[in-house]
Amino acid sequence: MKTNSEERKTIQAIISKDEKAFLELYKAYNKQVFNFIYRQLRDYHLSEDITQDVFFDLIESLRDFRGESSLKTLIFSIAKYKVIDHIRKKKIKKLLFSALPDYFVEGLKTIILDDEIDRRELKAKISHVLEALPNDYSLILRLKYMEGVRVKEIAKRLSLNFKATESLLFRARKAFIKVFNSS
Repeated sequence: MKTNSEERKTIQAIISKDEKAFLELYKAYNKQVFNFIYRQLRDYHLSEDITQDVFFDLIESLRDFRGESSLKTLIFSIAKYKVIDHIRKKKIKKLLFSALPDYFVEGLKTIILDDEIDRRELKAKISHVLEALPNDYSLILRLKYMEGVRVKEIAKRLSLNFKATESLLFRARKAFIKVFNSS
């Protein structure tokens, strides 16, 4: 365990972009942070990713760190909030968007970060947005995400080639997100 003055030196070195100091800190806490995250999520690869995110966020938060707690406490606080954030996002996705793919949900996540969003209001908003879109956009989004129809089958139904259908779906998703964010 480092003393306060050693921690302050380490923090200053990292802020000054001393890669060696950061690497030493990383080596000192990497396994502990990974194990903490893995115990919560039980997913090896996800835990690795979140562990990396913790250390990226640590670099950003060191500028504002006042030393009111130990560096270890700061690191594990970041890890705890990363895990909570992941679980919350996963829960929201599962509840509200189980039929939608991850990249579509990611486009909407800024809207739904608040845990208290009423599901019925959100469903109504999605329906309203779909109604506001041009018919071809609304149709392709309903087929793909509400009915679960594959792009190949949608192309056949709409008498389009596969590439044109993918392109239409891409434009429809962008339009949906734009209208959703503005309403």
